[in-house]
Amino acid sequence: MRKFTTASFAKSKGEGHVISMLTAYDYSTAKLIDEAGVDSILVGDSLGMVVLGYENTLQVTVDDIIHHTKAVSRGAKNALVIADMPFLSYHVSIEDTIKNAGRMIQEANAQAVKLEGGKEVIDKINALVKAQIPVIGHLGLTPQSVNMMGGFKVQGKDEGQARKILEDAKLLQETGVFAIVLECVPEKLAKIITEGLEIPTIGIGAGKYCDGQVLVTQDMLGMFSDFTPKFAKKYCDVGVNIKQAVLQFCEEIQAGKFPEEKHTFSIKEEILKKLY
Repeated sequence: MRKFTTASFAKSKGEGHVISMLTAYDYSTAKLIDEAGVDSILVGDSLGMVVLGYENTLQVTVDDIIHHTKAVSRGAKNALVIADMPFLSYHVSIEDTIKNAGRMIQEANAQAVKLEGGKEVIDKINALVKAQIPVIGHLGLTPQSVNMMGGFKVQGKDEGQARKILEDAKLLQETGVFAIVLECVPEKLAKIITEGLEIPTIGIGAGKYCDGQVLVTQDMLGMFSDFTPKFAKKYCDVGVNIKQAVLQFCEEIQAGKFPEEKHTFSIKEEILKKLY
């Protein structure tokens, strides 16, 4: 299997290959989904909710992302690893933006970064592209703006919002991003955006017409029960299996069924006698 790169995104759109993207935050998960053939892995700031137990993504730091991206990049041999730029990592200054993104590339071995927003962050995206740091945009529902939006709500349902998302998408493309995540926007709006761009779109709650799809792995595996988004399909229920396995473990150690002889190590009797 060949390494999936930023160039592979453009090629995929041209060839009609639907790009697959999943999140990962640790080595073993990254290794498993990489071996299964996923095209790209996002170390998303969603780790704040599904891994660290925060209410939202706003408490995630640059160091958090770098720590988890290091682990993921060690497990992913073929998938493109993308590091999410968390809240306030690119909102203050261009200098801070380049420094934070540069750390994700240099220290954590990410091959690209993702950041939220349109026109309001164009100067930051432009600076990153000029610094040779590949960027994925993110429009629609942008979780880092949850307080401004008044909650996790579908975006682009009225004309003003829809027009802004469409214009921002074109602006991001002109600035040099190599793909755009569209989150929680109406399917037909996502279709118009996708058809109007040369770069691929990656949908999450944006319907079937996007050039790729991304899900939070904990959602699609049934490992996170605090909240399940409407757009998340549960492909299996690992959470139930984990609970059942832990229950069985607890019961077996109480009943003396585990560990069995095959799980133990032996020592010669003559050595034991010398210990008394």
